[in-house]
Amino acid sequence: MEEFKQVLESFIPIAKSTAKMFGPNCEVVIHDLTNPQASVMYTANNHVTGREVGQSFDHLVKTVLQSKEFKEDYLAGYTFVTKDKRTIRSSTSLIRDSKQRVIGAFCINFDVEALNQLQQFMSTFLPAQVNVPEKETKSDDNIENVEEIVNQLIEQIIQNSLHPVMKRNQKIELIRFMDEKGIFLMKGSVEKVASLLGISKVTVYSYLDEIKNKSSKGEVNEKDL
Repeated sequence: MEEFKQVLESFIPIAKSTAKMFGPNCEVVIHDLTNPQASVMYTANNHVTGREVGQSFDHLVKTVLQSKEFKEDYLAGYTFVTKDKRTIRSSTSLIRDSKQRVIGAFCINFDVEALNQLQQFMSTFLPAQVNVPEKETKSDDNIENVEEIVNQLIEQIIQNSLHPVMKRNQKIELIRFMDEKGIFLMKGSVEKVASLLGISKVTVYSYLDEIKNKSSKGEVNEKDL
């Protein structure tokens, strides 16, 4: 773990210089994916999205790894909207150790709200251009890479929490966390989780149904991570 920490900490000067270069609208976040439940280990200009050290990742699986544009361990230029309706343009690059195991992520979040307002103003004076996007599909190699990354996340999440006398409600909470993070969007994830927790696939699905039923009744509050 100390080796992982040293590798990740070596990216802090890059994070600081990036944030300094692009100013207060640019937030940089470094994630320690060997600790998925509290992956945020460093932030600069964190007022942009409010990310705090000790929080977990949010967009990694659902947005980054699921994107057809995710290749060569990075995705650049994706967007999301904050609770106060600001548009954030982001990029995420994975960090690997000497054995090519994914141990972290380097994320840049840029508040482009002012630029969007300027673009809307300029669009009233400039002719519209229509771009037809080219259709792309993920290569087999890229799919295997994503599946490997998610499998590593599953292993690390369960490894950080599993113990011999783990109770049913603790297993449900662990599955709820993975469901929130988009883990079960990946093919084979249910089987992987069931195997590592020592339960059946049917039990995992029943826990997921229970989580969804409680959520629909307002019994489970979503976390802002």
